[in-house]
Amino acid sequence: MTAPAHRGRDALPAAAALLVNALVWGLSWWPLRRLQQAGVHPLWATAIIYLASLAVLFAARPRAWRGFRLHRQLWLLTVASGLTNVGFNWAVATGDVVRVVLLFYLMPLWAVLLAWLLLGERPSGASLSRMLLALAGVAVVLKAPDAAWPVPESAADWLALGAGFCFALTNIMLRKLSRAPAEARALAMFGGGALMGLGIALAASVHGIAALPPAPAVSWLQYALLLSLAFLAANLALQYGAAWLSAHSTALIMLSEVVFASASSVALGAAELNGRIWIGGGLIVLAALWSALAADRPAAAPRARDGLGRPS
Repeated sequence: MTAPAHRGRDALPAAAALLVNALVWGLSWWPLRRLQQAGVHPLWATAIIYLASLAVLFAARPRAWRGFRLHRQLWLLTVASGLTNVGFNWAVATGDVVRVVLLFYLMPLWAVLLAWLLLGERPSGASLSRMLLALAGVAVVLKAPDAAWPVPESAADWLALGAGFCFALTNIMLRKLSRAPAEARALAMFGGGALMGLGIALAASVHGIAALPPAPAVSWLQYALLLSLAFLAANLALQYGAAWLSAHSTALIMLSEVVFASASSVALGAAELNGRIWIGGGLIVLAALWSALAADRPAAAPRARDGLGRPS
């Protein structure tokens, strides 16, 4: 799709739309924690939020499910997208927000490995260098003073790493499914959050990991509704913004999520910045910046106007 001639005129509102998307995700940890304080486990919060979003999508696009008939790999996209949201939401609701966001953003590492495995794109020297830079960053972040090896310290660390891997897989699958209807891909992503969230929440409740949500009450439903509307708005903002800006500009602006999450969590006491976080986080962000600006990628980053981008 060729960009309109007046792209430059729309660059500012497009960038603002992308900043809105990054702001929503960067601040999502706060209502998730409020829900947890009200007795709604992050797993159940994810299920409730995405079931509401899925209902809105079905109301707007009731025939979106038909794309699954011709594109069976949409089911893999559904699983990958759902696990991304489950892992990220659970991690930011229970762990150090800055660590979680940094570990989640190991896209240069996972993208290189998955593109090689699933798309047959052999990594270049620059791609391997970015991967090593990201690995160095995560090693610094994870290396505790009293630990012999840089390994995850908590369940939130593992969840963040797993969610980041699934996020990379989601973007790879979106590239493979570029010819599938946009509404079907959107259904896969929203449906993934709902189905995987509900399935894992039920399993966790059966095994005593997550308590069933409390009776419906305004005190916590307001936060669930807030997140549902915010994620829908963020998705629309992403689709608009990335349709008017280049792929690498979109990726660069979306990195502002790290800033929003870090500033808000540190200000509200949900994260701690130390030397390891500054150095390791800097290396991870540098690898992501390098990846966004790289000219040697085999294909452009997914465009959100086609239903791509972060699952929401």
